[in-house]
Amino acid sequence: MNASLNTPSVTEEAHKQTMKHSCEHHAECMKIIQAILDDEATEAEKDHFRENMDKCIPCIESYRLEKCIKDSLSIKLEKKPCPQSILNTIISKINS
Repeated sequence: MNASLNTPSVTEEAHKQTMKHSCEHHAECMKIIQAILDDEATEAEKDHFRENMDKCIPCIESYRLEKCIKDSLSIKLEKKPCPQSILNTIISKINS
């Protein structure tokens, strides 16, 4: 008898059962996700997230969503330099 290609293996089922379905520190994880996607995360933050991502469904889903949004925006947005006159106006207002 042939097993279906879509039938999960015993190890996949066991892995799903050990996965967390809620994140106790989701706000902190979201900050790390943003730092990772902005390429501003420290190695310690990256290591911590890699370990957490292996077992936390909300973090996996949040990372995928945030990455998808960031990728979509980078494709859709056209980057244009800011005119110097606008920069000067902003700087003068900040300094006043």
